[in-house]
Amino acid sequence: MSAVRLRRFDNSWYRPGRPRWQQIAWFFAGLPLLRSAVLPSSSFRVWLLRRFGADVGHGAVIKPGVRVKYPWHLRMGNDCWLGEDCWIDNLATVTLGSNVCISQGAYLCTGNHDWSDPAFGLRTEPISVGDGAWVGARALLAPGVHLGEGAVAAAGSVVSRSIPPWEVHSGNPAAFLRVRRIRTDGEAAAPAIGARAAGVGK
Repeated sequence: MSAVRLRRFDNSWYRPGRPRWQQIAWFFAGLPLLRSAVLPSSSFRVWLLRRFGADVGHGAVIKPGVRVKYPWHLRMGNDCWLGEDCWIDNLATVTLGSNVCISQGAYLCTGNHDWSDPAFGLRTEPISVGDGAWVGARALLAPGVHLGEGAVAAAGSVVSRSIPPWEVHSGNPAAFLRVRRIRTDGEAAAPAIGARAAGVGK
């Protein structure tokens, strides 16, 4: 018989960081408005997140379908992009630097379970994404991951370890693919095959 006893699960120690009424207001009013495709305005979504405690810099582009667990645990720099249906599951703080792109369907997961605990205890760790980094479409960042400045988690990658600055990682589990280089003004674009390999595309 399995030694796991999910009935014993207890996360009473966890504190979301806001009173119950504010959590309820977010889940029943704020979150549906944030995700709504009827309201296409990024400026409204920025205003809404700020009203619920998020720290959002200027120039943010936030697409319909974005899901944020707790906006008061979200920190965003300037000129960030959040693509359609990305999910910021921030039981702990998620910090995005400036010029960060989180593409469609990406999942930033700050909560996990202790698989060695019979009660499957909850564990939380923050996630941070450095300036100019890119989380590709449907990529997953595990709890505690840090993407360095300019790093890329390619489309569909499962990232359980931090990615150093200016490195492109791809796959499941994500592994080093190449060094990212930003071309200078007037320089010819890289071949399209290189872009596909990196899993680019917001």
